[in-house]
Amino acid sequence: MIIDRDQALFGSAPGLPDAAFAHDGLITKRVVRASALAHLRPLPGQLLWDVGTGAGSISVEWCRGADGARAIGIERRAERAERALANADRLTVPGAFTLAEGDAEEMLRELPAPHAVFVGGGGSMTVLEIAHAALPEGGRLVLHGVTIEAEMLAVAAQERWGGELCRIQVETAAPLGGLRGWTPARTVIQWALVKE
Repeated sequence: MIIDRDQALFGSAPGLPDAAFAHDGLITKRVVRASALAHLRPLPGQLLWDVGTGAGSISVEWCRGADGARAIGIERRAERAERALANADRLTVPGAFTLAEGDAEEMLRELPAPHAVFVGGGGSMTVLEIAHAALPEGGRLVLHGVTIEAEMLAVAAQERWGGELCRIQVETAAPLGGLRGWTPARTVIQWALVKE
């Protein structure tokens, strides 16, 4: 596995190769991850809540994005939590990433206040309400989803709080017989907000 704690290999710009992370297939993919990080804007010393952290790819990139940036991953599945910790160990400085294992709705109220929140899994209106309330003015909140239910949640969140709503469709070139064709990834809905 790749080890790049000091950023000598990949630098600090968002968009690490997906292959840099151990994952079970459910990972915020490189192009979409870079978009999320552009909205989250890692700043020195700031804290991110990464709800449904999965492989920890958003947290890892956040921690790499600014000096002293820290992230808390919230994950209810033990095997994913373990992978996220291993990825952070290989790709961030020690202590930058910590993990809260359990249900997000129960865990979030106990965490230190964030400067930014990413919801990639386990999204619900209750999670968004807790996250929005915890953010200071200027705090950033990003929700990603690929399901109809996540899209409905994103639309409801925009209606309630404003922000930007978009759908991201990425296609990559792949072999198609003796030629090449475009293979689409799942469309991702993205809701992004800066709290005013």
